[in-house]
Amino acid sequence: MIKEILKPGLLLLIFTIISIFFVSWTQNTTQEQIQHNEEQLLIKRLAELVSNYDNDILKDKYTQLLTLHGVHQSINIYPAKRNGQVFAHLIEHTYPNGYNGNILLLTGISSDQTLLGVRVIAHKETPGLGDKIETRKSDWIKKFTGLSLSNPGPDNWKVKRDGGVFEAFTGATITPRAIVTASHQVLELFSKQALLDKSAK
Repeated sequence: MIKEILKPGLLLLIFTIISIFFVSWTQNTTQEQIQHNEEQLLIKRLAELVSNYDNDILKDKYTQLLTLHGVHQSINIYPAKRNGQVFAHLIEHTYPNGYNGNILLLTGISSDQTLLGVRVIAHKETPGLGDKIETRKSDWIKKFTGLSLSNPGPDNWKVKRDGGVFEAFTGATITPRAIVTASHQVLELFSKQALLDKSAK
């Protein structure tokens, strides 16, 4: 009688243990794949902004905890070097005020404080409208290359609707406004040398 009662319980326990193992294995495998995909996308975006470096740019990454875009965040910085000298920084940062929340950006800035470009790594903007910040949907974001704090002037770092020089998308102003604001603010922070690797000095 006791054996008959224990047998189903033992089978249930074994089944539960096996199920937990496979769920855990699947989760770990999926997480590794997600991390790999994210790293490959990052490498692609890095290559779009700078290519003539000779260091291991991923290995040389460092992180700064700073307030940027009104939030305290962990900012990843990838220094691009040539012959041991840093000539550009690629800055991975989050702008929190997109139309649908966070926009993860990669901004390249040369040593003379000129934008090498801006690329979107992740976002939740509206398909068909705000997603035009992606290079596969539009060339709009490529127009930031070559700009600086003085080009355009400080009063012009806005979309045209706000009195600036940047075009917005038809039916979507908040998303381009977010990219313009984020780019200007990261340039301002970089000009204060807050993003430089203090440990390298």
